[in-house]
Amino acid sequence: MSLDRGDVLREAAALLTRRATASMDDIAKAAGISRATLHRHFAGRDALIRALEELCIERSEAALDTARVEEGDAVEALRRLVAALQPVSGFLAFLYGENQLFEGEEVNEGWARLDARLTALFRRGQEQGSFRIDLTPVWLTEALCGLMASAAWGVYDGRLAAKDVEYMVLELLLGGARRRSGDA
Repeated sequence: MSLDRGDVLREAAALLTRRATASMDDIAKAAGISRATLHRHFAGRDALIRALEELCIERSEAALDTARVEEGDAVEALRRLVAALQPVSGFLAFLYGENQLFEGEEVNEGWARLDARLTALFRRGQEQGSFRIDLTPVWLTEALCGLMASAAWGVYDGRLAAKDVEYMVLELLLGGARRRSGDA
């Protein structure tokens, strides 16, 4: 049986999202491999976290491409994006809280690329008259990332159904929490 690096990283992200202080032994056990095997692929915890970061950025960029965020109506592009990001949300949930990734001079350029594309989507939506102009595109980008991470945490904890995430994220992001007249 060959080791699927993506599966190991997915299991690591799921465990670390729930237990940020999990040991490499805990991560190996969650992934169904030995600690020695884990260390052959990742020299230590920092290397594992950096690999998670790279995979998250790669998959997030692929989600942006799949969603064709630069094309058409911004609301429809956002709908496509939330659907495409849902499989990546576990990585986002873990990495969202990993401050070490955003400190110092060695911040991965991938985060800037993702932010730029997301911010451009929200700016385009504002220019099209679809998104509120009293909220900055940067804030809307942060809100989207935060909602995706929160949704993943809710699914991991069994408090949310994965099938409901897309609807709930979009409704809150696009409609806000304020009850509208006529709502049941």
